[in-house]
Amino acid sequence: MKKLFMILAVAGLFSLGTINAFAQETESAAAAPTSAVTAVDAATDVVGKPLHQAIKEKFIEGGAAWMTPILIFVILGLAIAIERIIYLNLSTVNSKKLIDRVEAALKKGGIEEAKRVCRDTKGPIASIFYQGLDRYHQGLDNVEKAVVSYGSVQIAQMESGLVWIGLFISLAPMLGFMGTVVGMVQAFDSIQAMGDVSPTAVAGGIKVALLTTLAGLIAAVILQLFYSYIISKIDALTMDMEDSSITLVDMLTEYKK
Repeated sequence: MKKLFMILAVAGLFSLGTINAFAQETESAAAAPTSAVTAVDAATDVVGKPLHQAIKEKFIEGGAAWMTPILIFVILGLAIAIERIIYLNLSTVNSKKLIDRVEAALKKGGIEEAKRVCRDTKGPIASIFYQGLDRYHQGLDNVEKAVVSYGSVQIAQMESGLVWIGLFISLAPMLGFMGTVVGMVQAFDSIQAMGDVSPTAVAGGIKVALLTTLAGLIAAVILQLFYSYIISKIDALTMDMEDSSITLVDMLTEYKK
């Protein structure tokens, strides 16, 4: 529930930012035409228009029926990605310090003291340690099984939501290509209806059709960058979890002697 609330909150912030940008544009155009001219001169794109204005025009030219779903994919994908990045950053701990604290607790107060240290520490490594320590009295074989099983659970939790980002990465360019094909069909229908090939009509129709492909590819590239970063974080955490789990079993073996 907390994860869903965070995703919706981030998506709402993206939407609010878009609405505020359009509102500020309208207010500045009505209240201060002179300053607007100065702003346009200071920050314009290659065709002499503000970047956000050019993006808005291309979005409208591409057709709301095709561009809106792509925009929704980007907003939802970024919301999930940001939530995952926050979760993974909060899950990252200094494993060496945690191992030292658990080892000191074992020497000082035994298994219960080590469990208290793990219980008071956030992150997947501390959770795995707690599960292993909790089964110490069942034997080291059960400790190893618990560590392996709960490690798989922690990895699944870290990868939660990534399937949706992967889906948006796949759907965005596919939807863009579909919009392009439909636009090309409509352009050729117009040519057939006119009975004459007009270069202007053909070029305009093709340009509009290709805008959906461009939007889909841009969306996929943005989401792919976030996806790859998240995967690299998960891989690093997984490797740290595996190394720390081996160290825990070694510590408990030594403690049992």
